[in-house]
Amino acid sequence: MDKVETLIKEQQLKDQFDNLEKHTQWGIEFAEKYNKFVKERSEIEINYAKQIRNLSKKYQPKKNSREEEESKYTFCRAFFTTLNELNDYAGQHEVIAENLNSQIITELSRYLQELKTERKTHFHDGRKAQQYIESSWKQLESCKRRFERDCKEADRAQQYFEKMDADINVTKADVEKRGLNKARQQAQMRHQMASDSKGDYSSYLQKFNQEQNDHYHTIIPNIFQKLQDMEEKRIERIGACMKTFAEVDRQVLPIVGKCLDGMTTAAESIEPKTDSQQVVESYKSGFEPPSDVEFEDYGQAMKRTVSENSLSNSREGKEKPAGKSKPKLWPFIKNKNKLSLKLGSGPEDFSHLPPEQRRKKLQGKIDDLNKDIHKEMDQRDALTKMKDVYIKNPQMGDPASVDPRLTEIGQNIEKLQAEVQKFEGWLAEVEERMPSKSDSHRRSGLYETQSTIAVSNNCAQDRERPLSSPDGSYTEEQNTETQVKANINININPNPNPNTIPTTMPDDEEFDDDDEPLATIGTCKALYPFEGHNEGTIAVAEGELLYVIEEDKGDGWTRVRRNQDEEGYVPTSYIEVNLEPNAKGAMTYI
Repeated sequence: MDKVETLIKEQQLKDQFDNLEKHTQWGIEFAEKYNKFVKERSEIEINYAKQIRNLSKKYQPKKNSREEEESKYTFCRAFFTTLNELNDYAGQHEVIAENLNSQIITELSRYLQELKTERKTHFHDGRKAQQYIESSWKQLESCKRRFERDCKEADRAQQYFEKMDADINVTKADVEKRGLNKARQQAQMRHQMASDSKGDYSSYLQKFNQEQNDHYHTIIPNIFQKLQDMEEKRIERIGACMKTFAEVDRQVLPIVGKCLDGMTTAAESIEPKTDSQQVVESYKSGFEPPSDVEFEDYGQAMKRTVSENSLSNSREGKEKPAGKSKPKLWPFIKNKNKLSLKLGSGPEDFSHLPPEQRRKKLQGKIDDLNKDIHKEMDQRDALTKMKDVYIKNPQMGDPASVDPRLTEIGQNIEKLQAEVQKFEGWLAEVEERMPSKSDSHRRSGLYETQSTIAVSNNCAQDRERPLSSPDGSYTEEQNTETQVKANINININPNPNPNTIPTTMPDDEEFDDDDEPLATIGTCKALYPFEGHNEGTIAVAEGELLYVIEEDKGDGWTRVRRNQDEEGYVPTSYIEVNLEPNAKGAMTYI
């Protein structure tokens, strides 16, 4: 009965281990499934953030002039702000994905590996205890069977001895002959063996009962308790991961809210009136409205008496048209430069634009040039300091190695300053012609030199050409220009490159303005050789003395004469001019 009961308990225990093994395996698989779920959620967040960033980047303003134009309007700036906030919003989804990966996926994956190892250890210990108690049971059964066998053999030996000893007919010789003594000894030996087997069986039975008690009351319960603790920790960890899953989203909500608030603020900052006024400022032409169209009475000629005098007068009238100029209807006339504007090939002085737009473009160009000059000066200051350091500490570097770069920067600054002066001349001309001027805040005074140069739209080539009206035709009231009047020393290029000449050339018609030769107003000395390949120029040698017959009018050229038959233009920066005291605008060019 005890044997059957023990076997039943062992089978039940084995079944319990199988059930626990299946359940714990299912728990691990569930944890792995949840980990996979979080990983896929993280991938979705990454892909969503990537798509949001690509969307924001797609609609970001391009690096061109159109971007500067769009940034003037409040609704465009609001849209750009929305794009930037949307980019930050995408960044928060990347943060969600990163936190999911670091706080859940990585930690849970490591925990699952530890869980599998712990589970394997516990079930290994359980199987080991099971095998040990089964082995002890088998040894107990072996001792029991041996004891049973020894007892049976001892009984048989005793019965055999008693049978021989009870026979009264047996003589002493028969006793010795039949081995009665030997039977007695055999019976005694079997009794001793049975006694020993009994002792062994009793001892091992006591030991087995103790082991069985430990097995069912200590070892197996401990293993089950460890499995239970392991399962509870697994469930607790899953719960913590689910909580973290929600907290990861909650942590970014304040920043997401700020992004949405930024979008709302940007939308509320849109000002329709400001944008419409900006459009007005952008396209304001600056032209004065046209005057009233005068009535031309063509019926007067019909009332006249036809006569020779009237006929001749009418002919004279036809030959000499009235001095009235054609009224300007500039708002209704198409721009002849439309094709060039579309191609982006407008003139450098923006003369194709209306006055107000031209003024803004010139002012913007001057500001850009001044910024470039600032940068070049900063580089020059930095290199100068570096050179001083090299001079004080020769081991740090060669001071002469900085000189080429300083020379290059100096030349760049001179070129930029010359460009500023050129554009300021055009700006002064535009502001002079506009109905109202505000030179005090429009002029750039950062790099004003001691010279004041007023340059026309196309320099010397346009010096005697009447200005064009907005429709491209010439008007009589605009046939004058601002002339160049220099009142101080000019030093734009103290050491010019002899192979480089100014790009603006005077018109050849100026040689034929007067039939008589121009009077001499001073002398000059050539500082550099000039080859004079262009038509209208004259070649001079370094140190050559010449007569000045026409001073520089701001285009960079001075008209000189070698003798009665040789005269022409030379660059003003190539000569040293000494005008006569009574000459108009007497000055010295160096």
